[in-house]
Amino acid sequence: MRRMLILALIVAMTLPAAACETMVASWYGAESGNRTADGPYFDGSQMIAAHRTIRFGTRLRVSYGGKSVIVTVRDRGPYVKGRSLDLSRAAAARIGLIRAGVGKVCVERL
Repeated sequence: MRRMLILALIVAMTLPAAACETMVASWYGAESGNRTADGPYFDGSQMIAAHRTIRFGTRLRVSYGGKSVIVTVRDRGPYVKGRSLDLSRAAAARIGLIRAGVGKVCVERL
C-alpha cells in the first residue's frame, strides 16, 4: 500500500502543469450593442474574449499581473498586428489591464 502511494505521488509530481500560452492582449468595449461573430449582442460587462482562430465557446483562464479571469471566446479579432486576444472591458478590468491597454498575458484553455 505504501509503495502504491509513493508511486502515485511521484507520477503526480511529474505530470506537466496546465499549458500556459503567452499572448499579447488588449481590451475592447465600444462595440457594446453590436453582434458578436457567434451571434449574440456584445456586452462589455460580460467575461468574453475575441480570438481569430479559437473555437467559439472555448473557456480560457487569462492571467496578468498576478490576477486571473475566466472568459469565453465569443468573437473574432483582434485585427491589430501583434495582438492575439481581445478581452471585454470587464475582463480586462478584473485583471488590471485597462490602464496599460495592451499587455502580455498567460492563456490556459479550460
